[in-house]
Amino acid sequence: MRPLPVWERIQLHLPTSHLGSLDRFPPRDNDPLQAWDAADLYLLSSVTAAGLDPQRPVLILNDHFGALTTALADFPVTSVSDSQISHLAMAHNLAKLGLSGPTMVDNLADWPQRPQLVLIQLPKQLSLLEYQLAMLKPLLADDSLVLAAGRDRDIPERAEKMLAKYIGATDRCLGWKKCRLFVSQRDDKAPLPMPRPQSWPLEGTAFTLTNHANVFSRQSLDIGARLMLEHLPQGHFGRVIDLGCGNGVLALGLAARYPDCHYTLVDESHFAVASARDNFAANLPDVAVECIANDCLSGFKAKSADLVLCNPPFHQQQAVTDHIAWQMMKDAHRVLRVGGELRLVGNRHLGYHLKLKRLFGGCTVVASNRKFVILSAKKRK
Repeated sequence: MRPLPVWERIQLHLPTSHLGSLDRFPPRDNDPLQAWDAADLYLLSSVTAAGLDPQRPVLILNDHFGALTTALADFPVTSVSDSQISHLAMAHNLAKLGLSGPTMVDNLADWPQRPQLVLIQLPKQLSLLEYQLAMLKPLLADDSLVLAAGRDRDIPERAEKMLAKYIGATDRCLGWKKCRLFVSQRDDKAPLPMPRPQSWPLEGTAFTLTNHANVFSRQSLDIGARLMLEHLPQGHFGRVIDLGCGNGVLALGLAARYPDCHYTLVDESHFAVASARDNFAANLPDVAVECIANDCLSGFKAKSADLVLCNPPFHQQQAVTDHIAWQMMKDAHRVLRVGGELRLVGNRHLGYHLKLKRLFGGCTVVASNRKFVILSAKKRK
């Protein structure tokens, strides 16, 4: 550990007065959760705008709701996120503040060459960090400055070693508000090869699943999905939606039985959508499928689906919350035709049956074990 140099000790170089105006996404009245954290503040406090070239690119990775992107909006910023919710949040907050200019892309897009500054909100998923650092190294100039920060409780254990391995010499700065900042400088070593997506056979089938970085349970089938695969609906369905699809395993399991249906797979993670698209192309190439990165079912036509499969998350970024699951249920109710079914798997303690009763008028328990429960709710009117 080293003491902070002068340029890091001077606080609030970049504007932070805008932070109180930022919304999480989707915006909620009286939201108890703020749209920025101490790691954002640490990064904003560690850069002087006066030293930036207004013509050279600035690259931002994993900005959650736009705290970093809006602060640097006067520069040629490219903001990279795997989360479509983050993309929408940044667009919303830029418009709210009357700002324009930053470009928002996902990890599979092209990133700008020779950025003068790279700001990284360290992700919890080490696989995502490794992918991003491998992408980043060939783009850096000799004078590119790479700053990475995160809350101590969220930083992957090997993050510092990975920064040094993929970028070059990395200094760990003093902790601040339970956050940590790392400063990396590009070395002259050849860039390391890009990490490959992980693949493994899906038990009980002839399928092989491919999983890009940052996909939930990318190394094995999660327990909830395993239970759901054992209790998929039966019958003829015109249009099936897999909401929060991940790698597409639930839709694949149903499509193996009912290949004539039309399948729409939706997730807020661009890597998840890419994984789902790859898995259908490799395993069931003749099935009609579309894969979409979206905020739940926003923009979907009402009464347009016969079945919605859902394995909802109970967190947003690092905050534990059930409002995304609630939005998924409301969107599913709107999009289902009368008589259509929402089949959902979740942790038993989350009490999703109460929400389904409020929306659908009731639900039935299809199956359960000590941890998970599968619920079925049908739209009555």
